[in-house]
Amino acid sequence: MTSQVMKDEFFVVHPLDDVAEAKCSSEGLGRIRMTRAVRLSLGVLRGYLVLMTGMLVYHVLHLAGVLG
Repeated sequence: MTSQVMKDEFFVVHPLDDVAEAKCSSEGLGRIRMTRAVRLSLGVLRGYLVLMTGMLVYHVLHLAGVLG
C-alpha cells in the first residue's frame, strides 16, 4: 500500500488519539429563557425519569428477595 491516501479513502483518528480541543467557557452566560411548553416538557421528562428509576429499584429489590 502506498503512503498516499486515495480520494475515496478516509483517514480516521480515534478521539482518544486526537489533539485536545480548547473548551468553551460558559461563565457570564446567565440563565436560559424557557417557554412554558419547554418548562412543562422538562417537568414531564423529570417525572418520567423519577418514575422509571423507582420502578427499576423496586424490580431489583424484588428480584433480590428483599421485598418478599
